[in-house]
Amino acid sequence: MPRRSSKKAANGNERERRVVAQEAARIIVNQGVRDYRVAKMKAADRLGLNTRGSLPGNAEIQQALEEHHLLFGGDSHADLMRTMREAALAAMELLSSFTPRLVGPVLAGTADANSAVNLHVFSDSVEAIAMTLSASDIQYRPYERRLKSRRDQTDTYAGFEFALDTAHVQATVFPVDGIRQAPLSPIDGKPMERADSKRVQELL
Repeated sequence: MPRRSSKKAANGNERERRVVAQEAARIIVNQGVRDYRVAKMKAADRLGLNTRGSLPGNAEIQQALEEHHLLFGGDSHADLMRTMREAALAAMELLSSFTPRLVGPVLAGTADANSAVNLHVFSDSVEAIAMTLSASDIQYRPYERRLKSRRDQTDTYAGFEFALDTAHVQATVFPVDGIRQAPLSPIDGKPMERADSKRVQELL
């Protein structure tokens, strides 16, 4: 009996995690929440579940997001992804001197209308990116982003946020040799996937 009860509890917990992940995916898409932790806490609260219990991991939420877009996105999501990837190519052309790489939801195919086009650019001079944007009459806003370079080390990087056509672009600046090792993804803890313009063109 104890084994059967234990197995039943485990199955129930797995179902609960899946339901929370699905609800978190809906919150991310519909409310524009970017932080997976915030999304799953909101989801658990909305479902009346204990937030101190076993909540889904970021990889589970990522999978639920992919499933959500497949089920509910249809042609409109495919069109959105094409538009955002075209915007990514335009931004990469603008910043071509800095070896731009596309990362994040636009690359993964999980972006929604609230998502930004996320780029990694490489220069030992942050000011050089600012000068390139200014030379093209593009208004920008500087920001700082903390990213894990190793499991036990977090570094802070400068970045620039700007609009290009209808897209919202965020370009985070790494030193030139930073192209050799991507920071760790908050989703699965592995080095972030990065794509050059040729790869993005292939996705189109």
